[in-house]
Amino acid sequence: MNDFVYRNGVLCCEELRVSDIAKKVGTPFYLYSRNTLVNHYRVVDQAFSALEHIICFSVKSNSNVAILRLLANEGAGADVVSGGELFRALKGGIDPRKIVFAGLGKTEIEIEHALGEGILLFNVESSQELMLINRVAERMGVEAPVALRVNPDINPKTHPYVATGLKQSKFGIPLKAAMAEYEVAQKLPGLNPIGVHMHIGSQILESGPFENGVNKLVKLAKSLKVLGMDIRYVNIGGGFGIQYTDEEALTPDQYASALVPLLEDVGATIIVEVGRMITGNSGILVTTVLYDKHGEEKRFVVVDAAMNDLIRPSLYQAKHHIAPVNQREGVRDVKVDVVGPICESSDFLARDFTMQEVKQGDLLAVFTAGAYGFSMSSNYNSRTRVPEILVWGRKAFVIRRRETYEDLVRGEAIPDGI
Repeated sequence: MNDFVYRNGVLCCEELRVSDIAKKVGTPFYLYSRNTLVNHYRVVDQAFSALEHIICFSVKSNSNVAILRLLANEGAGADVVSGGELFRALKGGIDPRKIVFAGLGKTEIEIEHALGEGILLFNVESSQELMLINRVAERMGVEAPVALRVNPDINPKTHPYVATGLKQSKFGIPLKAAMAEYEVAQKLPGLNPIGVHMHIGSQILESGPFENGVNKLVKLAKSLKVLGMDIRYVNIGGGFGIQYTDEEALTPDQYASALVPLLEDVGATIIVEVGRMITGNSGILVTTVLYDKHGEEKRFVVVDAAMNDLIRPSLYQAKHHIAPVNQREGVRDVKVDVVGPICESSDFLARDFTMQEVKQGDLLAVFTAGAYGFSMSSNYNSRTRVPEILVWGRKAFVIRRRETYEDLVRGEAIPDGI
């Protein structure tokens, strides 16, 4: 379900032609549909409506404050992993009482900031982090709400870089050590252990790994309650997969139908951390063909977007559907590599990809780019980061301007005498 559709061979975002937007802002740029974003959130929220729950949007997937404001207006919480993401979530209007702070390298300053804002929970990843949060909370004269992130040792069957629930992973506390850590937390004056948490990975296309993890998490929560702990929140994490090209992905309802029965009698509010499922198909990357280059063994479509704009293909070997913004009849399909201008061979958006033959100046759309697109972009090769445009019906809004060369050196300084 998305609002990027072809009408008479022309790609539109809601009521606007993508090519008309490109004329106004130039390329490359990210383009988001407000309707798709909001509808995706509502579908996920409704899927878990049988349970008392909070949908915490994973800010890492798309951190633009306008996107966060749209989700805040829908009642979303936030899953943040840094002080910067916490700042963004608050700037976007998300209620701090719906914010969970994850990540295994929280600093003292970040902990102070989060406690000062009154967030819902810290997802704690180690014994030393537990002690640091306790010290900071005691110094501030407050009680820190915590949930231990347990590592259930589950293979999520996804790319190894985003598999986070295996025992060799850097994330979480081993499940077998969790009870002892909770008993420590219960005795520390600055802590209030009120939740349990797991997050086993990202872009997971089956419900089985989640069911396995949830069963273990529920068992832990019930055991802690027997010991007298006030476990009010069971955070099952996220990682629900979506369709990029030809994958078979489950719907939110299908994930929920597998998980809700396992959670009905746990006696706690359920937290679900969702990012990609909300933002992925809500955005595209629009780019212009610079050159059609014929090599000895391959044909290359060189575009003005690059790995610094969308690193997923280079980093994860991820596949995105790519198509001309303006389709033409009677044009043959060809096999090409779609590549960017960056000076290394890992700079590609697609390899051995069959698409309609294109020519210089054509616009291409890289689909399903709304998650982990701009949020993972960089200034590599001193390339300016691209603008982000939000469409709402017949209106387009620049929600991030294109960077300038002056932006590239802002904050840098040449010492006197050199």
